[in-house]
Amino acid sequence: MSTYDPSQPEYRAQHLRDRLAHEDIAELAVRVELRGPTVLVWGPVSSPDCRERILRIAGQVLDPLEWRHDLTVVSARPPDREEDLR
Repeated sequence: MSTYDPSQPEYRAQHLRDRLAHEDIAELAVRVELRGPTVLVWGPVSSPDCRERILRIAGQVLDPLEWRHDLTVVSARPPDREEDLR
């Protein structure tokens, strides 16, 4: 029988998933995974502000665990100029 230990990476990763699901962020494509003892936060986000907010929350939840991120800002806006195919 295992006991709850909030210092374990598995619990911290799940707590981060829960926070991201319940915060007013709406970034459903962000993933939180364990890679050995390291927590990886990755995926596309809609803006630099949203990326910074996710990183701030991750820092609060995962401290003092080792964690890394690979959050990519993507834009769904149409291009602002024509593409030159020459």
